[in-house]
Amino acid sequence: MTVKIRYVNMDSSDALSQYTNDKLEKLADKYEWLINCDVAFKIDNNQKEQGKICNMELSLPGPRIFATSNEKNFEMAVKETINDLDKQLKKRKHTFSVK
Repeated sequence: MTVKIRYVNMDSSDALSQYTNDKLEKLADKYEWLINCDVAFKIDNNQKEQGKICNMELSLPGPRIFATSNEKNFEMAVKETINDLDKQLKKRKHTFSVK
């Protein structure tokens, strides 16, 4: 699976990119029919407690899957977003499973 990471109106982070790639690699191992993932990180300065936003869009056979999370830090946002994607993928696994 190809991963494209964008940082919207913020500095890029090699550590965050590596963390995201590691998490997505586990997802790709679980669902080998994934094609690519577009990831966007941004900060919402209007929120005090949260405001670290992670958007992910997965390309796979059929309609794309999208998930977003707004958490206290980007690591939590990545984890929550991938959990949401995993739930959606489980529902569609029987359709796309390759034997």
